[in-house]
Amino acid sequence: MELGRYGIWHAGHHHGPELAAGLERAGYGTLWLGGSPEAGLRDAEVLLAATSSVAVGTSIVNIWKSPAAEVAASYHRLEDEHPGRFLLGVGIGHREATGEYRSPYRTIVGYLDELDDAKVPEDRRALAALGPKVLQLSGARTAGALPYLVTPEHTREARRILGGGVLLAPGQAIVLETDPEIARATGRDWLERYLQLSNYTTNFQRLGFTAEDFANGGSDRLVDAMVLHGSAVEVATGLKAHLDAGADHVAIQQLGHEGIDLLPGYEALATVLG
Repeated sequence: MELGRYGIWHAGHHHGPELAAGLERAGYGTLWLGGSPEAGLRDAEVLLAATSSVAVGTSIVNIWKSPAAEVAASYHRLEDEHPGRFLLGVGIGHREATGEYRSPYRTIVGYLDELDDAKVPEDRRALAALGPKVLQLSGARTAGALPYLVTPEHTREARRILGGGVLLAPGQAIVLETDPEIARATGRDWLERYLQLSNYTTNFQRLGFTAEDFANGGSDRLVDAMVLHGSAVEVATGLKAHLDAGADHVAIQQLGHEGIDLLPGYEALATVLG
């Protein structure tokens, strides 16, 4: 699938049809649905219907929450209605949010086996992946990897693990704000929830951060690494660093206060992304 170099990531309640149409006009290649979309994939259907050519992907459908057979049926419905435009991203979710969280690697493998049986093509699905073992699995059993909350250094290592010819599409949060204190406050408010989740803190430690960086909502060093901030030009430079490190595509998530109109920021950013 053609995803373009940059896409936009938001949970379904932020990703309405008007925003979707505006993002397509602005030139973004993919709209990513976060927040564990339901197995029926109706939010994805809304975005596909509101646009004409942009790709739509899930990032990600939660394996524990959404049975593979239901997700596969939804995939085939979307493929029939909007051929070639939907990429199914799946993942294991968070240990802290799932009481039955056990044997995560075997569970992922079993889920992919079920998608195989339901004729969901490998090149039309992708896998949330942070650590080496699941990154390798994403390259072997899907189109590639969808890492979230990572740095260009992680992207470089992920590309080394995956090798060439495999999709690598990290997500990157941003704040379009030139005052660093205001930007960090926004980033810290958002990041704090992820510091309660062991899959992310473990990955942060692999990237060289320590327990001290996790205190009080996150150190400036951690916040600056996980949430790019500055002018559109400065943010674009940070996003390009993922491409330079080996990413094929970057999923951008703009942060801001509740109710903010996100489209003007994305439009401004699009003019300098190139």
